[in-house]
Amino acid sequence: NLFQENTFVLWSDKTNDAIIIDPGMMNNSERDIVDKFIADKKLKVNKVLLTHAHIDHAASAAYISTKYGCEVFANLGDNSLAEGLPMQAQMFHLKIDVQPLVIHKYLIDGDVLTLGDEAIEVIATPGHSLGGLVYYIPNIKTAFVGDTIFQRSIGRTDLPGGNFGELIESIKTKVFKLPHETVLIPGHGPSTTVGEEIRCNPYLQ
Repeated sequence: NLFQENTFVLWSDKTNDAIIIDPGMMNNSERDIVDKFIADKKLKVNKVLLTHAHIDHAASAAYISTKYGCEVFANLGDNSLAEGLPMQAQMFHLKIDVQPLVIHKYLIDGDVLTLGDEAIEVIATPGHSLGGLVYYIPNIKTAFVGDTIFQRSIGRTDLPGGNFGELIESIKTKVFKLPHETVLIPGHGPSTTVGEEIRCNPYLQ
């Protein structure tokens, strides 16, 4: 769609339990793609995880929560964004049907979730939004970073809740403390690694 946002489905091969990170689908055809994937894999979706509650990442969070009977997890700092999804749609002139989103469980820095045998560490990274989160899976050295950092770039800070200084601090003190080989999977565009961004990201030199 307009935002070309990356939505992720993670699951356990042992249990078929699944989580969806940032379901940003904005119409029925996009939702159908995700639903078909879940059905084909026979997955049991039990959580929606939001890296943040901007509309391009959260537009279908309520849809997934209702359809699969699961809860939405995010940081309290983004509660106003979640409640204001219809206003966000108006701001971007989107002709989509979206309702205020209820966050069922609030996550904080240091929380640990599980998916099958895997631990998922929650890392607070405010700056792109007040409640920005990264989901780090240490066993496979992979982090889902939302719009905190991109390949050779960083998230914008001109939207409500954005703060350039906080974002740079979050990246340097949180993301860049992960092992250099950690794969960073962002909310838009291609993946990268911690080491590559330490060396090459022009915003962080």
